[in-house]
Amino acid sequence: MAFAPVGPEASFFEVLERHRASLLAARSGSGDRPDAGTRLASRFAESAGLQMAPHCTTRKVRSDSPRSAQKFALILKILSMIYKLVQSNTYATKRDIYYTDSQLFGSQTVVDSIIDDISCMLKVPRRSLHISSTSKGLIAGNLSYVEEDGTRVSCTCGATVVAVPSNIQGIRNLITDAKFLLIVEKDATFQRLLDDNFCSRMSPCIMVTGKGTPDLNTRLLVKKLWDTFHIPAFTLVDADPHGIEIMCIYKYGSMSMSFEAHHLTVPAIRWLGLLPSDIKRLNVPKDGLIPLTKRDLMKLDSILKRPYIACQPLWREEMEVMANSNLKAEIQALTFLSADYLSRVYLPNKLKSGGWI
Repeated sequence: MAFAPVGPEASFFEVLERHRASLLAARSGSGDRPDAGTRLASRFAESAGLQMAPHCTTRKVRSDSPRSAQKFALILKILSMIYKLVQSNTYATKRDIYYTDSQLFGSQTVVDSIIDDISCMLKVPRRSLHISSTSKGLIAGNLSYVEEDGTRVSCTCGATVVAVPSNIQGIRNLITDAKFLLIVEKDATFQRLLDDNFCSRMSPCIMVTGKGTPDLNTRLLVKKLWDTFHIPAFTLVDADPHGIEIMCIYKYGSMSMSFEAHHLTVPAIRWLGLLPSDIKRLNVPKDGLIPLTKRDLMKLDSILKRPYIACQPLWREEMEVMANSNLKAEIQALTFLSADYLSRVYLPNKLKSGGWI
C-alpha cells in the first residue's frame, strides 16, 4: 500500500477550508438543527449541547429535616469556605477542600457533588467560586499564548509537550496558523503521534489529549480554541462505547455539568476515527478486536437513547455496526497493519478525503 506524502498537499487544505466554511455557515444559522417544535429542544440544543431542561426535577435540601440536615450542614460548610476564598482572592481545588476535614466530608465524591450543586444553584462557573481544577491534559502543535502571569508558552511539537493551563480564562494572545485541531482520546496514542512527527507532517495543526475522560480545563481549552479560531475540530477515539462517550463529552457535554454546557461544549466537533465501519473496511485482523462486554452493551444502549443522537444518523449507523458485530477495537489495533499506519496513512487519508462524520 502506498504511503501518504510527507507534507500535506494543497487539496488537503482545500478540504479543510470547505469544512471550516460549512461550520461557520452552520454557526450563523444555516446549518442543520433540530426542529424547533420537537420536545428535544427543552433538553438539547445543537448550538450548545446538553442543557438543563426549563422545568427539570429539582432536589430540595431542608435544614429542619433529619434526612437532609447533614447535607444542608455540608453545603453551608463549603459555602463558607468559598466565601473566604473569594474574599481573600485565593483559589483551592476540590481536593484541597476535601482534605480540610476529610472525616466530616467522608469522601471526595461528596465534596464534588456539593460543589457542582452550588455552581448550578448560583448559575456561575466553578472558577467564579474560586475553586480551581487540576489539569491532566496536554497540548502540542502550532499554538502559542501568554499565561495569566505573563509567561509566553509555545506548544510547538518537540520532545516536551505542554500541560493544559490551570486557568484557561487567564490565557491571552493566542496565536496559531493551524488548519485543524485533533482531539486524541488517550495519552498513549497522543505520544505515539508525537513520536511519528505527525504534527510536523500535517503542519500546521494542534493536538490535544485529555488522557481519557477530559478534565474541566481540557474541555475549556478546546472550547476556547474553537471560539477564538473556528478551525475544524476532530476526535480520534477508540471504536468502543467508552471512546464514543468521551467524544460526546467534548461535543455535547455531560449530564452532571449540563448547567455549564455553553462554556464547555463544541458541537462543531466531528468524529474522525476510529469508526467501527473502518475496522471491516481496513480488514483489521481479528487479533486486534475485542468482544463487547455486557457493560459495553449497556453503555452503547444508553448513548443511542440520548437526544442528540437523533441529530446524528451517521453516528447511529456506526454504533449499530458495532452492536451488530459485537466487537470493539482500540486505536492501537491499526498497528497490526503497520507500526506507523495511523500517522502515515489512516489520519492523512481521512483528513484529505473528508472521512469524518
